Amino acid sequence: MADATASNEKHLMLFSGRAYPELAQEVAELMGQELVPTRAVTYANSEIYVRFQESVRGSDAFVIQSHAAPVNEWLMEQLIMVDALKRASAKRITVVAPSYPYGRQDKKHLGREPISARLVADLFKAAGADRIMSVDLHAAQIQGFFDGPVDHLWGLPVLADYVKQKYDTNDITVVSPDAGRVRLADMWTDKLGAPLAIIHKRRDPNLANTVAVHEVVGEVEGKTCLLVDDMIDTAGTMTQAAQALKERGAKRVIAAATHPIFSGPAAHRLNNSGMEEIIVTNTLPLKTAEPIHNLTVLSIAPLLAQAIKEVFHDGSVTSLFDGQA
Repeated sequence: MADATASNEKHLMLFSGRAYPELAQEVAELMGQELVPTRAVTYANSEIYVRFQESVRGSDAFVIQSHAAPVNEWLMEQLIMVDALKRASAKRITVVAPSYPYGRQDKKHLGREPISARLVADLFKAAGADRIMSVDLHAAQIQGFFDGPVDHLWGLPVLADYVKQKYDTNDITVVSPDAGRVRLADMWTDKLGAPLAIIHKRRDPNLANTVAVHEVVGEVEGKTCLLVDDMIDTAGTMTQAAQALKERGAKRVIAAATHPIFSGPAAHRLNNSGMEEIIVTNTLPLKTAEPIHNLTVLSIAPLLAQAIKEVFHDGSVTSLFDGQA
């Protein structure tokens, strides 16, 4: 009878892919857990092999993988890890993807386009995932793509607490770099008690990562302008927005974003943007051609650790964000 009782006890296990093991290790340390030893190999033909070196039977498994470049390789590795856990009789499997892969392909803009964010959700489900946890989804509807619970965490509290400690919020205007980020900017204005400005821009649908900045809607002259976004990729949007704000009399410009993708020319653009500070979290590993000046990186690990604890103990993830989820 004692053995039967023991077998029914919940057992949390943490697993890390190879994309960013440092973040997974930080989460594990905060939780007082050890990462499960894992053998992962990429063969000469690029195929991936994974084997866990401990029994995972009956476990509540959390698989942490940051989807940095090469995204396809790390996505496939996480899928294989989930499949291995499913076949080894893990009781529940939660995909922890701090930056959701293909999150920007959430709808069709033109005919004959895929909705890749939905495909990724389907792949996780097919592999055996029961739940997904991610930070700052690019589009809220991605939560509905997965047939199961999706824990949508927010990086805003981590970023906003830092901004409130360092800057005078009475002097700040929150700026949305485009119309698509207005909801996020609204959340920032509520958090800081600051006014809102919007930069109207037009994106060329036929050219990737190409934007044209137009007018600034709102009062920015003489203000500390805080540009907010969920991610910085090539930094074209941010740097052009910063230039537009400077041209319209902003006293200084700072930027805050959760996901530091920093592809291609991002570092060079940010270093020459005139922005006083760029604030990000460590949902992704920093890999840039050159160091980025005035870059502040805040840890997302405490948020992930707390969310994992809430899920494991059947608590409320929503409670971490004052009901915002």
